[in-house]
Amino acid sequence: MPSDIATRIGAVTRRVADREVEGRPARVVVAERAYDTSVDDLWDAITNAERIPRWFLPISGELKLGGRYQLEGNAGGAITACEPPRKLSVTWEFGGGVSWVNVTLSPEGEGARLELEHVTHVEDHWKRFGPGAVGIGWDLTLVGLEAHLAGAPFGEAEFSAGEDGKRFIRDSGEGWRIADIASGEDLAAAGERAARTVAFYTGEEDPGR
Repeated sequence: MPSDIATRIGAVTRRVADREVEGRPARVVVAERAYDTSVDDLWDAITNAERIPRWFLPISGELKLGGRYQLEGNAGGAITACEPPRKLSVTWEFGGGVSWVNVTLSPEGEGARLELEHVTHVEDHWKRFGPGAVGIGWDLTLVGLEAHLAGAPFGEAEFSAGEDGKRFIRDSGEGWRIADIASGEDLAAAGERAARTVAFYTGEEDPGR
């Protein structure tokens, strides 16, 4: 994987928005970036069960509208929207909680743009860790997708454990801290949440503390 961390951090636009879901307040973590490929190829990369493990995780299930999926060692859920090659929506069921992920693809010049929304209710986990809790993970995933589309090998676990990976995590956490503040969060609270989340991802602190 190319080592220009700043370029990869800067490739992603991050923002946090408010939404109401099922009659309750929710936050929307939004990450978007462009890829040097066609919309059709990008769609295939994020929906083809043979390609998904090359940049994300092994996946099983019935990968079609109304079907259910399971990512190995991670979330599972239902596929609630599938409009090739533009929109994919799933429930994200993990650790007894449910959130929602929406991915939208659009052409951009000679390439394609991906916008990912992760929608979650405002509960204790959000209050403690903020947008970086899912945002850092998605930043790492989007880098893996970039590597896959470029034909380069990428192991997220190995990358995250190294110095370049930890620097990427810290820079990603800073990006989500800025997005948190831009959404109206208190400056000090956003900083504390970002620090706590970065420490969790880098293994520097027990996340239960």
